[in-house]
Amino acid sequence: MPPKQLSKAELAKKQKMVEDKTFGLKNKNKSKNVQKYVHSLKQNVQPVPDPSKLAAKKKKEEEKAKEKELNELFKVAVSQPKVPVGVDPKSILCEFYKAGQCAKGFKCKFSHDLNIQRKGEKIDLYSDKRDQETMEDWDQETLEKVVESKVNEYKQNKPTDIVCKYFLEAVEKKQYGWFWVCPNGGKDCHYRHALPPGYILKSQMKALLEEESEKIPIEEEIENQRAKITTSTPMTPELFMAWKKKKMSERDAGLAALRAERAKNDRMSGRELFLSDSSLFVDDAEAYEKYQREEESNVMEQKANDSSAGDGPSSAATSAHDDEVIPEDDDDELDMDELNELEASLAKTSIEIKEPSNIT
Repeated sequence: MPPKQLSKAELAKKQKMVEDKTFGLKNKNKSKNVQKYVHSLKQNVQPVPDPSKLAAKKKKEEEKAKEKELNELFKVAVSQPKVPVGVDPKSILCEFYKAGQCAKGFKCKFSHDLNIQRKGEKIDLYSDKRDQETMEDWDQETLEKVVESKVNEYKQNKPTDIVCKYFLEAVEKKQYGWFWVCPNGGKDCHYRHALPPGYILKSQMKALLEEESEKIPIEEEIENQRAKITTSTPMTPELFMAWKKKKMSERDAGLAALRAERAKNDRMSGRELFLSDSSLFVDDAEAYEKYQREEESNVMEQKANDSSAGDGPSSAATSAHDDEVIPEDDDDELDMDELNELEASLAKTSIEIKEPSNIT
């Protein structure tokens, strides 16, 4: 008979006794004699292990290792099925679990429910299964039955779009399912066994009405929120305009500060530069014309100074000299660029003449 196992309290008590006896020993980690003494004390405190339990544990570990080795050998024969697009992997049974080899547990993306194959898709209440039947699915007996029914077609009630009342009753009472049989002849019932599009059941309608009745109108919600506010100022047109003016002034001040900051750091855009000082920007054509006029005036002044500083040449010589300096322009010899420049200068002159008249 194996020795009786010690309780936790007794084991803790004996361990404390060992600690008390070994407390203060010198060279506990260096001297072999001291270490042997400490080891003997610990062996006296620790319970003696049961040989039968050790043997059972060792046997269990050996069986587990053997089973793992067999699983590794036969693992090649098992392969998971490919999951079609749009299908939930949890609706497919794990082949490794089926073979008893799946070690992933709840982390496995496939189902570990062996009854998953028996479970079919949910029944559709908005479609009639008989609508999907075609002649390709008929056998000889079904074909003969259809031919016989066609003979007496005018003597029987024709199919209709009216929904079967037994079907509606079964759906309302939640009795409809794959094994439900219509009391009005089963599959031979000529009424529809499908809900019309957008049809709402009475139970659903009741729940919707209760939900709508519990909702608070938006007007009441606003009034309730306003009632929660303790301090408030009545809004008037004058107060609103003052608030708007204050906001606009704050915005303008912020924009001005931002522009000043950008100008200080030389980060202004072209539009900002033009709005700040438009005189910095001059059109190319106007700049060229202005430069040309200034050059001509400088040349004329220089010539006038030279002529006045001379010894008084004759008028004929002066006129001849003037004719040589300023030749007459011939319009026929102007090219297209000169004509375009002339036209632009004339248009500008006409605009400058009109502007003073409009101002006056």
